[in-house]
Amino acid sequence: MQTQGYFDQGALIGVLTTQPLDRVLDYRAPEGGCHLGAFVEVPLGPRKVLGVVWGEGRGDWDLSRVRSVIRVLDAPPMRAELMSFLDKAGAYTLTPMPAMLRLATRAPGLGDPPSMRRVYRLGDTEPVRMTDARRRVLEVLRDMGGLSLTLKELAEAAGVTTSVVKGLVKHGAVREEDSPRDTPFPALDPDLGGKTLTEDQQAAAASLRARVAARRYGTTLLKGVTGSGKTEVYLEAVAECLAQGRQALVLLPEIALTAEFLTRVEARFGARPAEWHSGVTMTDRRRVWKMVAQGGAQLVVGARSALFLPFRDLGLIVVDEEHDTSYKQEDGVLYNARDMAVLRASICDAQVVLASATPSLESWANAEAGKYHRLELTSRFGAAVLPDMRAIDMRAEDLPASSWISPTLARAVQQRLDRKEQSLLFINRRGYAPVTICRACGHQIGCDHCDARMVEHRFVKRLVCHQCGESRPLPQACPSCEAEDRLAPVGPGVERLAEEAQARFPDARLAVLSSDMFGSARALKAEIESIALGGADLIIGTQLVAKGHNFPLLTLVGVIDADLGLQGSDLRAAERTFQLIRQVAGRAGRADKSGEALLQTFQPEHPVIRAILSGDEQNFWSAEAEERRAAGVPPYGRLAGIILSSTNAQEVFDLGNALARQDAPLRRVGAQVFGPAPAPIARVRGRHRVRLLVKAPKGAPLQPALADWVAPFKLKGDLRMAIDIDPQSFF
Repeated sequence: MQTQGYFDQGALIGVLTTQPLDRVLDYRAPEGGCHLGAFVEVPLGPRKVLGVVWGEGRGDWDLSRVRSVIRVLDAPPMRAELMSFLDKAGAYTLTPMPAMLRLATRAPGLGDPPSMRRVYRLGDTEPVRMTDARRRVLEVLRDMGGLSLTLKELAEAAGVTTSVVKGLVKHGAVREEDSPRDTPFPALDPDLGGKTLTEDQQAAAASLRARVAARRYGTTLLKGVTGSGKTEVYLEAVAECLAQGRQALVLLPEIALTAEFLTRVEARFGARPAEWHSGVTMTDRRRVWKMVAQGGAQLVVGARSALFLPFRDLGLIVVDEEHDTSYKQEDGVLYNARDMAVLRASICDAQVVLASATPSLESWANAEAGKYHRLELTSRFGAAVLPDMRAIDMRAEDLPASSWISPTLARAVQQRLDRKEQSLLFINRRGYAPVTICRACGHQIGCDHCDARMVEHRFVKRLVCHQCGESRPLPQACPSCEAEDRLAPVGPGVERLAEEAQARFPDARLAVLSSDMFGSARALKAEIESIALGGADLIIGTQLVAKGHNFPLLTLVGVIDADLGLQGSDLRAAERTFQLIRQVAGRAGRADKSGEALLQTFQPEHPVIRAILSGDEQNFWSAEAEERRAAGVPPYGRLAGIILSSTNAQEVFDLGNALARQDAPLRRVGAQVFGPAPAPIARVRGRHRVRLLVKAPKGAPLQPALADWVAPFKLKGDLRMAIDIDPQSFF
């Protein structure tokens, strides 16, 4: 029997498990009964698995064989709001519900009872004898900013054995303590007071505070030029949310941004918030999950997966740098965190703030249509002014072969070096060179498992496939013709640019920022902090440097290949090039010294390059929107990508052709099917990949039509199918 969400002992209940099954399973409620949303342990065959009580049982199973729930876990039941969010997000992305539930239970030991654990913290003394291993342990403890570490976690983070940690305990340099496993996070004080805001910022903050105080759903696009102080504005919205007794979530696109952001939060509210991202230990992951559910965490700062935490009363979601492509999950469950933030907020009467200097066209169009409220910050904070931007016409530059820094850019860098200011050279290519070719036979070294060229990473003396991660030592001889010493790199990557820069500016202190050059998030954070404090004269970076970092001494940005993103047929190529270059240029002149951004281009007359230089963003977005509207593509139409893969190329093409022929369910809603065609990278990790693209009118009920379309096709062997609603990339 069920009474107001409670099931008596023996009642037939439906349990959604995290196992890859296509239905909710029937069980009997355990002794003492259970609530709707309760986390339970249930038998499944010979195993015990995690599940959630999803509702009444279906009763379409032999009732004599229905087993009982083993136990109800000691965790707050999943709230109806989160259950609804998972259901609607799964329906939108066409994701099976067990996979959605896995997103919401990504913490260890959820059912463990409260207990103590032994943790390690920084001690009061220095060891008598300092070794490199001991120094790494102490650095980890300093960098973790008060987060709890078990013996195993500390040893792994420092790359040492546990005996090193225990030795430091004996010396008093590290303290060993018993601590409750899951404790509330320190209270944040919304009235502590932040920085003095400009008139623009005050108006925007007041508007956001009023919308949060109304305790109703709404989405605001907070658009502000780089350096305009968007963070301080939306922290005022966080303060209002906390004052209302509700919880807030701030999503960041990059782990490396969290260190500086957490410092700002601590200054504003007097304590550090909860963190949720891949750099958090499993111990603290469990603590965050539990405290969010119990209300013991007022603010969470995290990556896109933090959207699936079990908030008790979520009142605000901020998506910082909302245009960033890292908010799109590209494997497993395919979702866009920006769109899912809006969905979740609409269910729990929360506000959403989408913050960006260069918003996505989707958000811009929603603001233009009146679906989103819009706030704009048009000037930089304090004495900082926007950088001057101009193009370097590479057709007029006298550039030697195998060089990429033009004489004009080199002179500008030297001027900054002479003035003790920082410069940044930006190129959106990791590694040393994108292609390695044999000058004897013309062979280009490719990956054995993918249809992709291997990228030379000279700093580690290896070739790496950026699709599957396969790597091998740099060969001395051509693998095709076996000619020795004839292999040559073609094209520049960030490492090759750094090599050229070091030769051109031998006295400059160089720092190279690329996501694959740091073994841990901690090391990357440390390097960024060092640069911000003046630890480098010349920064060489990939798109990692465009993501919100603040380098006060940086006054020059040089974009090595402004034309790179304009190549190819991606419908978002112009938008992404515009966003990326505007963002990276915005790193210059963020303090009291003026900045300059120089764009090396062979196409200075290209509309995108002209729009970047002029700063006429409204005209750019209007023109881009008109092109998309005429083509009937997002945000004025709908797209879905179908990715088929198998180790057998014939099987995958046969399935693609069969799907294309039997497209009646799609035609009924006005959708068209394009393909099948080999994916741009047709083989990854030994699997052949074929794509189909479905295009539909904006208001078409696309998801039900897609479900009806693919339902008759049963995948056999190692055939796999992924459906990507609103694809962001087409690789």
